[in-house]
Amino acid sequence: MRILVLGGGVVGVTTAYQLLKDGHEVALVERNAAVGDETSWGNAGMIAPGHSFVWSSPRAPMILLKSLFLKDQALRFRPSADPRLWSWSLKFLAQCTAERARVNTLRKHRLCLYSQAVLHETLADAAIDYDRNTRGILYFYRSEERLAAGVEHMRILSDDGQETEVLDRDGVMKLEPSLAAAREKIAGGIYCPTDETGDCGKFTKALAEVCRGMGAEFHLGTEIVRIDADGDGISGVETSAGRLTADAYVLALGNHSPIHARRLGIPLAVYPIKGYSLTIPVGNHGAGPTVGSVDEDNLVAISRFGDRVRVTATAEFAGYDTSHKPQDFSFMLGVIRELYPDGADYQRAEGWAGLRPMTPEGTPRFGRRKYRNLWINGGHGHMGWTMSHASARITADLIAGRTPAIPLDGMTV
Repeated sequence: MRILVLGGGVVGVTTAYQLLKDGHEVALVERNAAVGDETSWGNAGMIAPGHSFVWSSPRAPMILLKSLFLKDQALRFRPSADPRLWSWSLKFLAQCTAERARVNTLRKHRLCLYSQAVLHETLADAAIDYDRNTRGILYFYRSEERLAAGVEHMRILSDDGQETEVLDRDGVMKLEPSLAAAREKIAGGIYCPTDETGDCGKFTKALAEVCRGMGAEFHLGTEIVRIDADGDGISGVETSAGRLTADAYVLALGNHSPIHARRLGIPLAVYPIKGYSLTIPVGNHGAGPTVGSVDEDNLVAISRFGDRVRVTATAEFAGYDTSHKPQDFSFMLGVIRELYPDGADYQRAEGWAGLRPMTPEGTPRFGRRKYRNLWINGGHGHMGWTMSHASARITADLIAGRTPAIPLDGMTV
């Protein structure tokens, strides 16, 4: 069967790979000149089942309310005239109960664990260089009280099979000696040894080359103008380079999926949530991070990609705006300089802002609705890199008529 994958981020490319493995003829359309150049480029780079918590928690409404007056909140609400912002935000708030947060977190964790297993299968089949670091991820806290609360919070994942270790201050320093300058500011942490990091954009580009070697056809720099429907099926896709047709289609356009879905009469509760990151060359600095970490008190994530450091922070409800200014990065830059004063060449930090396609529940959407040959694979939010591999396998299974390896409760279209 010929299948056209719409979207060339990590979700689209991993989907193309899994479909090729199933023996399909695959083509992929991407509006940028290369794959992996939007959300997949600037993320934290963490494969982190140990951080599968959903954002729609009981604490979120107050954080969003405070963000109207305070600039240092991890979640920020920026009011606009966009009615979709308000309707999506109301759905998000409806998920912010203790019970809904628990259910959604467990579903997300199940998907993340499965996705990491699929990633490992992919790496066993294809040699891909993406600055992978398998030393785990450290989630550290700055006070004993916050550490105790973090350990209690983590119990939902550890009870669900997540491997964790609680470290005191000395344990954190032994794991990551580069944090020595901040020793007295860190009380301890939770270490997830099976979590890992790697450059998602680099992986996406390398996997695309593997797909090309398997016969995939790539239409890069090609804008999707319109998806045409005929009765209960999709008949073709009009693009800036002409019309493309296939037997089946996969909508994996990230933040643009709900726009095209809406035109087809398919409601898709996905909205872009803005995030910020810094990419910093290490240069001749010798005390940079060696283990991926999250400063849980400031919700700043730090990863090492070879000779670069990636720092990410903030979730801003701000629509499709990707603009940024230097002061947007001052807080996260201050955090990493405090933690790793000789960690990188901070004068050459490169700022980036991108959009995460979020569902109110924090879990993606799969399956089809209204059209027999259009499949949805979208809404991965801030953990698209972690969840992409399972999402690709699930989509391939659904197209093949196979039952996916994990339940899809709450994750179907």
